[in-house]
Amino acid sequence: MTGAARKVADVSADRLAALHAGAAETTTLTEGLAIDLAELAARCVPQLGDAAIRELRAAATAGITRRMALAGRLVHDRLGPQGAAELATHPSDTVRGVAAFALGARDELGLADLLAAVRPLADDHHFGVREWAWLAIRPRIAKAPLDAIALLADWTADPAANVRRFASEATRPRGVWCAHIGLLKAEPALGLPVLEPLRDDDARYVQESVGNWLNDAAKTQPAWVRERMDRWSADTTRPVAPRIARQALRSLKPG
Repeated sequence: MTGAARKVADVSADRLAALHAGAAETTTLTEGLAIDLAELAARCVPQLGDAAIRELRAAATAGITRRMALAGRLVHDRLGPQGAAELATHPSDTVRGVAAFALGARDELGLADLLAAVRPLADDHHFGVREWAWLAIRPRIAKAPLDAIALLADWTADPAANVRRFASEATRPRGVWCAHIGLLKAEPALGLPVLEPLRDDDARYVQESVGNWLNDAAKTQPAWVRERMDRWSADTTRPVAPRIARQALRSLKPG
């Protein structure tokens, strides 16, 4: 490639062929959006069967998160937990993302077991897989946000920045491409078991997520976010990371 495609239509036929064959990982979000999940399944997961591939093809115009969730459900229903686990190490980042959604389809798993199962994908080397990992189980988190926060509080001490970032990103009040969590929009202080340990995290990846979490909260509880930033900034022993403060307050007018 001579440069990254800016639009889905600009992704070359050769590049798409490599992605659909599972011979390459995506390098941009645009490439990920360009993938035809039915074609990917036919090439990389033919054991799903023709009926499942037709179902994916029929959903081609749905949003990407809905298509990934459908693919994950089909993998779960047709290949079972062992089949899904095998896809979690596939060379294709999109196939690994589908494996995350297959985990999300495992309604029999308790939240603690679900988080434990998705953890390797939360620490995947590919940015896209890490996003799919939290999006895949976001519906479960949204149903029991306090339970999720209690469990993910331990993740904030993980040596891997990717895992620490998951704890914040997965519990954002608004999030991206996912349902909002009304309880956290109304009472963002309930997220402090995750936010407090990360307020001075040294990883930019984590800082941006925490800042975005607080910016979400500022849209419904601006006074709480201002007070929290003032309190953290005044703490000379553990002042808030400047990037987090900037991100948290970026949507608020000075005052």
